[in-house]
Amino acid sequence: MKNKLQIKEKNFLKTKALKIISILEKNYPDAGCSLNYSNPLELFISAILSAQTSDHQVNIVTKRLFTKFNTIEDFINISQKELEKEIHSIGLYRNKAKNIKACCKKIYEEYGGVVPSKMEELLSLPGIGRKIANVILSTWFKKDEGIVVDTHVLRLSQRIGLSNQKYATNVEKDLMDIIPKDKWYIFSHLLIKHGRNICKARNPLCIECNIASLCDFYQKISENFSKKIYLKLK
Repeated sequence: MKNKLQIKEKNFLKTKALKIISILEKNYPDAGCSLNYSNPLELFISAILSAQTSDHQVNIVTKRLFTKFNTIEDFINISQKELEKEIHSIGLYRNKAKNIKACCKKIYEEYGGVVPSKMEELLSLPGIGRKIANVILSTWFKKDEGIVVDTHVLRLSQRIGLSNQKYATNVEKDLMDIIPKDKWYIFSHLLIKHGRNICKARNPLCIECNIASLCDFYQKISENFSKKIYLKLK
């Protein structure tokens, strides 16, 4: 059972998260999935390819890939070496080619060739974790069963102070606890946009950030800077 302090902290984080969403929605009115796809299979394959790779690079590769291979049978029948050649410009391409083929085989055999629309079914597929499952469910099936936590969402949630957890699954739980369910989809895409444009992994552009006043990281570096100035003047 939560004590009064925990409830107060949770309410504070809820308010903070809603303020951040409100500000970033004005900054990024076009926030959403930036992968190119025309059906759930294309989205599924693009999501696998996007791990540790920019969506821009994935879109370049899939533009060519999906003109040659556009059915689940195509991806089952293509050899792994041939698929590797098609996606070789993407990081971890060997492992991704293996997972794509294994997933397509299982989808064909167990789900009639249709990309599953349930979390537990998606998680049963080779190499598929909650991030990819959430992308598929929220983007194609319009189901909010979780929050996409990629490298940007992980970094920003920690910096801003919405979660002090280290791992994505734990960060996702924290976020789901403080963000309204109808904002789960847009929240992740807002943070992804902001992470790419402003709150970068190295050298974040805090001076240009209009949620800096709500950010724990910015408050800390501001305090440290003020202390250094004070010590120099002392």
